[in-house]
Amino acid sequence: MTTNNAAFYTKQHRNLLKEYGYSEEEIVTRVEDTWNKLFTDKNPETQIYFTVGGDEGYMLDTGNIDVRTEGMSYGMMMAVQMDNKDIFDRLWKWTYKNMYMTEGENAGYFAWSCSPDGSKNAYGPAPDGEEYFALALFFASHRWGDGIEPFNYSQQAKDLLRTCIHKGENNDGYPMWNPDNKLIKFVPSVEFSDPSYHLPHFYELFALWSYPEDQRFWKEAADASRSYLKLSCHPETGLAPEYAFYDGTPNNVRGFGQFFSDSYRVACNIGLDYEWFQDKECPTDIVDRIQAFFVNKDPEDYRRYTVAGEPFEEKSLHPVGLLASNAMGSLATSGANAEKCVDLFWNTPLRTGDRRYYDNCLYFFSLLSLSGNFKIWMP
Repeated sequence: MTTNNAAFYTKQHRNLLKEYGYSEEEIVTRVEDTWNKLFTDKNPETQIYFTVGGDEGYMLDTGNIDVRTEGMSYGMMMAVQMDNKDIFDRLWKWTYKNMYMTEGENAGYFAWSCSPDGSKNAYGPAPDGEEYFALALFFASHRWGDGIEPFNYSQQAKDLLRTCIHKGENNDGYPMWNPDNKLIKFVPSVEFSDPSYHLPHFYELFALWSYPEDQRFWKEAADASRSYLKLSCHPETGLAPEYAFYDGTPNNVRGFGQFFSDSYRVACNIGLDYEWFQDKECPTDIVDRIQAFFVNKDPEDYRRYTVAGEPFEEKSLHPVGLLASNAMGSLATSGANAEKCVDLFWNTPLRTGDRRYYDNCLYFFSLLSLSGNFKIWMP
């Protein structure tokens, strides 16, 4: 069930920054300035996008010196929201040329990590990239129209989504979503999930724009993901593990059963889900708990935590990304800490240095969302 106040129905996207007293002029300036700092070579201390040749480009993970489907799909989403077709097409051309796999059990998916020279570092996919690729491509189709392959955006999106849920039916690999419980996997070949991969608001749109035979699956996946977040986020702290089993319990494989870098995205995903659809099952109370957990903590002392909130000695690798995600979650709540989280975000600059990539991706998504610029582009 939905309400008519959601952006999908009203075609109006909430500008929470303006509601909290920031002026239209300073908001517009911040968005444009942040885009330029990430996507131009005039700001090398914050830049994460780099051009290649005459018509390609990539997003660099500056901490690991590689190019990831996460970053490429994020960059495409940023570009379509900013109406920059040139950068979108450069990113997509590089992705399609270097990351798309045509052989083996992962044929039809994208290699999750490549070197900046385009060579593959791995031959496996990461599903958070595929889901962002698909929606960015749909938005590009709706905003600019389809072109010739590989810029036939809508067909590329539909074909990718079909692969994601049907692969393996001919014993040719594994699907990215479990066909029975409709939950996204951490990687196709395993049977556990990553709570931060769950994007029910994306799946609602896939249910409208995917191939007709796939649409019911995506609607069921949206419902399943909202339910799964309630299971996987701690009932008191709201914190989610990076990996979790299908019953929501933390999966401590290689120490990923705690609240750490991937987990940060849960708050921002809930925020955008509520902004777009306001489904009654959207677990907005999770954001309230997460914000309450962090509101009195100094970002310089953010840590790795158990989902129950017990701190480790290890500091957060991405404190700016964490506070940005918590701020974006304010779209889903009017709780006591919502404005405090937004103010902290507004008063925090982009990150510089080697670890800036992930932080600044989450930073820009938060800025787009809080300013009403992370929009649903309809056909």
